[in-house]
Order: sequence, then C-alpha cells, then structure tokens
Amino acid sequence: MSKKICGVLTAIVTPFDHDGGLNLKELRNQVNRQLNAGNGIFCGGTNGEFFVLNEEEKIAVTRTCVEEVAGRANVVAHIGEISTRETIRLGKQIEKLGVDAVSVITPYFVPLKQQELIDHYTAIADALSVPVFLYNIPARTGNTIEPETARVLAAHPNIIGIKDSAGSYESLSSFLDAVKDIEGFDVLNGPDSLIHQGFVDGCSACISGLANVAPKEINAIWARFKAGDVVGSHEAQESVTGLRTELYKVAFSPAAVKKALQIMGHEVGASRYAVTFDAHQERQIQQIINNYLR
Repeated sequence: MSKKICGVLTAIVTPFDHDGGLNLKELRNQVNRQLNAGNGIFCGGTNGEFFVLNEEEKIAVTRTCVEEVAGRANVVAHIGEISTRETIRLGKQIEKLGVDAVSVITPYFVPLKQQELIDHYTAIADALSVPVFLYNIPARTGNTIEPETARVLAAHPNIIGIKDSAGSYESLSSFLDAVKDIEGFDVLNGPDSLIHQGFVDGCSACISGLANVAPKEINAIWARFKAGDVVGSHEAQESVTGLRTELYKVAFSPAAVKKALQIMGHEVGASRYAVTFDAHQERQIQQIINNYLR
C-alpha cells in the first residue's frame, strides 16, 4: 500500500548559482527550511522550473531532496514530459531514488483527446512501481483532464490521485465530487487561494508555491484544520490572501516567488527563463514582504 500524502507539500524552487548551474547546497537549505515549518516537498514542478531543467538536473534535484528529507516528510517528484516514452524513461530513474510518489503533468503543446490522456497515464502507471498522481494545469499545457477521465484512471491500482492546478474552485470541487466514493484516490489542491477550502471539502494535501515565501504561514492553514480549528484555519488562509494577491500581480508566480526569496536573502539565484524584474518591481516585492512577513 502506498504512503498517503497529507498536509502541505511545498512546490520547492530549484536554486541556481551565479552561472546558472544547480546550487544543491542552497536546495538543501530550502528543504530544511520547509521541514522546520512542518511541510513536505514537491520537487521538479512548475515552481521548480522543470521546463528548463535537463534530465540529469531533474534527477539531481530529486536525489538531493530525498537525501535531505531522509524520511522526515513526504517527497513527491514531478516527472511529466511531452511524450509517454520520455515520461516513463525519467520515471524509471526517479523511482529508484526513494520518492513517495511521482506527479505527471498532461503532455503539453500537442492537443489530446480524453482517451489519449487515459492511454498516456495508463501506460505510465503500468510501467512504474512508484505511485502516480495525475497533474492538471491546463493554462500551461493546453490539455485538461476532465473529472470523468480522472474517475476512469482512478481504477488503476498505481494511480493514487490528482493534483489540480486549474485555478478555480469549480475545477477542484468537480474532481472531489467525481472521485468521492473511490477509496485510495486523493485530490491535491494546487492554487494557494483554495488551500483551506480544499481541506474542508476533502483534499488530502495541498501543493503550495507560496510556501517557499511563507512556509509557517501556509502550514498554519493545515495545522489548524487538522487540529479541528476550522475557523482558525480559515483565518490563516485569509492572512496570506493579501500576500498571494499582491505578489502574483507583479509577475508570473514562480518567477515572483523566486525573486521574493532572493530579496529575503536566500541564495536561490535567478530564474532561467526570460522573465526579468526592473527596479520598480523589486521595490514592489520588497514592500509586499515588509507588509506581510515582517
């Protein structure tokens, strides 16, 4: 039986050095910062800039996270590639590292029918021994996993859930409704704005990019909910709403998260993709940090 994934998993950033190479020492620092706040690790995802990492780097990031966590929390690694073949190839290497599960984004660039998504995920789950989460983020891939498709795939013994990052309550609730009677298949919430509501409605965990910036504040949403303090959990959610709203207005959220970490003094380096920040934007982020975290 697979290990149930619960609570907060931080969609951890991938730190780079001044030359743009991996900074695994700083990655270890960031992992421990999250563990100290009570959070697990989701590595190689959108906030981890998987789309600009090569295969060797993805493996190195995952290995580092697993080694540093050392069984103290959950570690889930993203392995999704455009092709089924390459996803399986990467997954077979990642599963050897000791992760609790892997997450697989829908193929991107190529539009797919729902049956083609079913075939893709079935082949991956058949090929791997590690448990698999579906990963729905249509704004970035152009492909949407429909709730009925998730229900069909939930019958596979090695597919244990779905991470929904569509960004709306409608999407999240539709997945929860579609699989509510299926034991052993969990829904993981992606949007930071829906963490509390996701737990109330039945999500087992959230994957939070904002937890890179506010690890304790995000964890409080889960910790209070788990303790039965639903009102306190909602208050914790409200306390980070302004931070999320203001920070994500400045730039594409993963880039804004990484820039905020830099401004906070963490040596995570710049993002590899073509997002830049002018002096005005940096001052905006500094002010947001001052307003919400200090």
